[in-house]
Amino acid sequence: MADPALTVVVTVVSDTSEESDTLHLEGCLEALRQQIDPPSMEVLVTCDARLPGIKELEQKFPEVGFIAVEKLRTVRSGPSREHHDELRGIGIRKARAPLVALIEDVGRPDAHWAAELVKEHAEPYAAIGGAMENGIDRPLNWALYFGDFGRYQNPVPRGTSPFVSDANVCYKRDALERVADAWPDSYNEAVVHGALASRGETLALSPRVIVYQHRLNLHLGPALVERYVWGRSYAATRVAGVAASRRAIFAVLCPLLPFVLFLRQLKNVLRTKRNIGAFVRASPLTAMLDIAWSYGEFVGYLTGHP
Repeated sequence: MADPALTVVVTVVSDTSEESDTLHLEGCLEALRQQIDPPSMEVLVTCDARLPGIKELEQKFPEVGFIAVEKLRTVRSGPSREHHDELRGIGIRKARAPLVALIEDVGRPDAHWAAELVKEHAEPYAAIGGAMENGIDRPLNWALYFGDFGRYQNPVPRGTSPFVSDANVCYKRDALERVADAWPDSYNEAVVHGALASRGETLALSPRVIVYQHRLNLHLGPALVERYVWGRSYAATRVAGVAASRRAIFAVLCPLLPFVLFLRQLKNVLRTKRNIGAFVRASPLTAMLDIAWSYGEFVGYLTGHP
């Protein structure tokens, strides 16, 4: 496509704690193919070149640009998420449209998602984020959903917001270029959004921009490892460049964190008055995942490394 209005960067993130395949990615690309009244759109997939089945998927979706990276700078020697940020950064740099959207292979955009993004960007926002919904009615899926995206459960408040999710966000390209120093080698949600805010740029949420989390074949063990990895990565990013004494303070407070996380998740459910029964059913698993995340934060603060 010569002049796309929207670039969608799809990053494969289902390989955090175990080897992935293209099952999630295929569902995501099918949902993008079935968009209703979409703008002119280029779709880029960024993934580790070792992803099994990627060649077959290239043949099934010839309209998609596949960027399979042979040598990632963030080397994976075990469970990891830092390479996801590197892959997102590669996708953003390859994007050609004035609007650049980010989603994950485990997400399935609503049929009107692309059209709604373009409508919302008529406003002078640097970035538009949307709602996240759970797409699979199983307790473990709900537990991961409440931990990851509970704050984005519809109805999200429309308008300016201090936060949006990198699993469902679209930027004006020129706004990203104004903070290019914040993503020289990789894209990190907190770093980029902090840089935008420091320039006076505005983020916003829309309840009409919806992505469904569609995690397949979930098992508790890998899910616990994933939460640990993500918690540790979050903590390491948060305290980058911070003195060891301050990191120690954060680490000492971590035993309280599972309770804080669980209460925050409960508050989100009560705010929306939706999925209360699902939250109750999933609560034992949610608590376990919160503990795993908190332990990851503890190690991240203690070591300063993801």
